[in-house]
Amino acid sequence: MERSICDDLMEDHIISCDIDEILQKKNIDNVVFQNTDEALRRVMGIIKESRKQTGLTGLVGDLECVIINTEEERQKPAISELMGNTGLSLCGSFVEPDHRTAVMRRQGSADFIIRSRKGGGNPFLPNNIHPKSQHLPNTRLETFVFGVKDIDRYFEIQNGRGVHFMTEDIVRKDNYSFIQTVPSSYTGNSIGFIQWHQNRGDYISSDDTALEWSFDEPDLPAIRKVGGLDHAATRVHAEHRDPAIIEFMELTEYDFDFAIYVKMMNSITNVARISGGRYAQVFTSGISPFRDLSSSGPTEKFVYNYGKRVHHIAFDTPNIEDAFIELKERAQGFLIDLIGSPKEGLKQTFTVPSKNTLLVNEYIHRYGDFDGFFTRSNVTLLTEATDQQ
Repeated sequence: MERSICDDLMEDHIISCDIDEILQKKNIDNVVFQNTDEALRRVMGIIKESRKQTGLTGLVGDLECVIINTEEERQKPAISELMGNTGLSLCGSFVEPDHRTAVMRRQGSADFIIRSRKGGGNPFLPNNIHPKSQHLPNTRLETFVFGVKDIDRYFEIQNGRGVHFMTEDIVRKDNYSFIQTVPSSYTGNSIGFIQWHQNRGDYISSDDTALEWSFDEPDLPAIRKVGGLDHAATRVHAEHRDPAIIEFMELTEYDFDFAIYVKMMNSITNVARISGGRYAQVFTSGISPFRDLSSSGPTEKFVYNYGKRVHHIAFDTPNIEDAFIELKERAQGFLIDLIGSPKEGLKQTFTVPSKNTLLVNEYIHRYGDFDGFFTRSNVTLLTEATDQQ
């Protein structure tokens, strides 16, 4: 974004949108940077008012789908893997001009679009070349796509505010119109927007060629009951925590809800939610910036090793104990056993990262009238477990 609230606030010294650049300009080497919630809380009210003034209020809804790109040879294994460890089913596959695409779906969840590029450039590539991710240079969860009521109006407003999009104009398809931002300099992710005109959920168009892909769904009762996408967590640099969340709030109608600080591991888990939404956007960063691999904590070490990217995707899992047993019987590896309890209000676990997508799967179940999103004890244990990556 060329001109945004983030830019204005930086000039007013309310927050630092790019602490590295500021320190370089001022030639300051020993400034101790620390994240707090104070600036974020102040900015949220300004963003809400800005949405009203610009006409953005009411345009953007909940998450419609996520787009995961894989290496070409790993696309089918990624689909098979997701079918074997989630409730997602393959509901279509086709060839587009630039991609080979598969659509996976579960009722009550955002869709999963699993793609591989047919060639040409990859705008996400610079974000993927890191010590533990460079062997899969085209692999990442690239785009979060949100529903929009009037895409022409949205595009006009955001284009006028300096938001940069992948294409010069809206992409018009048979059933929908679509636009997406360029990869964020803070998260490495793109944010997409889709307006359905007919046949909601039908992503194939007349200029695409259908594929006859089929996969055997495993007979695993508890895993087939794994529910929809609960949240996804993007890990970012400590100094980009505020601007990453602010940028997301400016593009959507999600608002910062709360943060859990794990000081002993130099980590903050931040949650953004939309009123009435089924999905939450999570951002995890360090409290203070990366120093070295021995002292920076699991979150900053992950960004060093893998780059700023989505770390895990979390699935609502009603029968979490049975699903955990079935997954272990299938030789699924885990970073941590089931943690939490009905008394605490929830249970969670993390798998080891996928060899096909680099994503960790989280399985989560909230009990009864638990009105929180996470507990501090679970966040601490899960954060510690990711140090194994």
